Amino acid sequence: MALPENVVGELVNGELVVSPRPAPRHANVASSLGGILVPPYRFGDGGPGGWRILYEPELHLGDDVLVPDLAGWRSDRLPSIPDEAYFTLPPDWVCEILSPSTSRVDRTRKLPIYAHVAVPYAWLIDPATQTLEVYRLESGHWMVVATHGGDERVRAAPFEAIELDLSRLWT
Repeated sequence: MALPENVVGELVNGELVVSPRPAPRHANVASSLGGILVPPYRFGDGGPGGWRILYEPELHLGDDVLVPDLAGWRSDRLPSIPDEAYFTLPPDWVCEILSPSTSRVDRTRKLPIYAHVAVPYAWLIDPATQTLEVYRLESGHWMVVATHGGDERVRAAPFEAIELDLSRLWT
């Protein structure tokens, strides 16, 4: 609570991890991805609906407090937004947008926590290399479903109902 507003604080395996607020390229990718996924998956505009997708939700997962760049819950699991300023229900999907200052923590410390609380899907997006890595949880371990990049048009789990034009994330 005492951290300055220009940083993000997380409790990862009992340790306070402080990261700078997202850089412009990082924020652009997060905003663009949210803008692409929310209409079809939250509101059913050109897609199936049935999801709540949020930007930087605070997750209280046991002793860990994590802030993924985006997270989504199927609406049947999260029918309403809680009154608290955080979520205790693990999401059905998380997305971490990698940066030089967060990549190692995202990959080696946060992904295992997401697996431990049984988040079914995770995406890692790297704006510098223009790549999307799609992971699915199987028997408690992350399996790489697909790796995409550049200007590919993809259908990425769990959002296969729409085609995602990756070039829109980088521009």
